Amino acid sequence: MRNTVFINSAKIDFDNKLSFLPISKLATVTKYDASSNEEILQRVKDQEIIITKELPLGRDLISKFPPSVKLICEAGTGYNNIDIVAAREKNIAVCNVPSYSTEAVSQLVITFILNLSSSLIQQQIMLQQKNFDNFTKCLQLPHFELQNKTLGVIGGTGAIGRNVIKIALTLGMNILVYNRTPKFFDDPNVKFVAFEQLLKQSDFITIHCPLSTATRHLINKEGLKMMKTSAFIINTARGAIIKETDLIEALQKGEIAGAALDVQDPEPPELDNPLFEMSNVILTPHIGWRRLESRQRLIDLMADNIQGFIEGNPINIVN
Repeated sequence: MRNTVFINSAKIDFDNKLSFLPISKLATVTKYDASSNEEILQRVKDQEIIITKELPLGRDLISKFPPSVKLICEAGTGYNNIDIVAAREKNIAVCNVPSYSTEAVSQLVITFILNLSSSLIQQQIMLQQKNFDNFTKCLQLPHFELQNKTLGVIGGTGAIGRNVIKIALTLGMNILVYNRTPKFFDDPNVKFVAFEQLLKQSDFITIHCPLSTATRHLINKEGLKMMKTSAFIINTARGAIIKETDLIEALQKGEIAGAALDVQDPEPPELDNPLFEMSNVILTPHIGWRRLESRQRLIDLMADNIQGFIEGNPINIVN
């Protein structure tokens, strides 16, 4: 049995409802709810496999890992929190778990679109403020159908992006896709376009690309000014893909209609962040992947990664 340590298991199993049996069948697993950098260095001693969820593992920390460490398993799709170059220099493989939350995140994106199209959150805020004008007068807020509206998908060839497209098509939406490597979609309502064209023509924009040096602040002041004043932007990928200060300014000035953000930069946001006070913003605490089924699926797929590594046929290696 290989020694395995999960250094922040509470990030996934925060409600103690998950079964780690698929991993325990393969390795001797030690779990810690959370770990500081100092605790990590103590807890990885004599361990061969490290499991982490969105916990920063930088060069300075990885350089101090003992020779026993051979695999870092990121319990998620994104791995920008790990210095994969530093890991490779230490002969440590890094793997991720793609596609475990495809359905969950896709459903959240569509939930955001449906809520934004009906101003549902804003209507609830009015009720909380004892404002009943929507009941006693004409409807005070935007309320429109989705068919024939245009959804722009940034990074639409990955699993989540493709699933969002599939659902949006059933709602009658037209799809524009910007991707660095265009791929074929067998549907006349899906078109690959330049980035600027997507920004200018979309009624909703949803982000599904990884965070990298190329995509950091991909959405900034210049891009936001290209969008329709009636358009909404949705981010369930990584917060830093949008330059948050520019987004806040655009929302305050009415340059775009609103935003739905499941990810922020940083996470969690500072409590004085203006986004918390904006009625045209839906803000959620990175919940896209946290449904019970997707979290259990994550553990099951991590077990597949670990089994492949133990058997000498590693999968999902990113470095």
